Amino acid sequence: MKLGLAEPQVVKAAGLLGGGIAKSAQVCGALTGAILALSSRYSRSSLEEQEDPVMWQFGRRMVERFVTLTEPQGGILCRDIARVDWNDPEAVAQFRTSPESRRRICIEVVGKTAEALGELLEEAGASPG
Repeated sequence: MKLGLAEPQVVKAAGLLGGGIAKSAQVCGALTGAILALSSRYSRSSLEEQEDPVMWQFGRRMVERFVTLTEPQGGILCRDIARVDWNDPEAVAQFRTSPESRRRICIEVVGKTAEALGELLEEAGASPG
């Protein structure tokens, strides 16, 4: 783990990112999670501290990479990628179980997003902390 964020609180804090933020089908949770990871590395811990100026640079680059990798799906929104109504239990069940669903595409997007985040962090020489 490039950031050393394995604490249960971190996993718990990301719980509402699924379904395009709280099942709203808006911005994909993979992008939101990547941005949170970058913030955890580069943002300040208190209002008295200065933010690392590369935070904005790497955040923008992460968004640009995500836009590129989701272009074939039609955009960065969960509704474009998953194409499921997260508030319809039957649709969600089919999404999770049907081989014809777009779940495999979501899994691929999450993996490619994690890969892009890792590349950015390696480029920045990021270390836990």
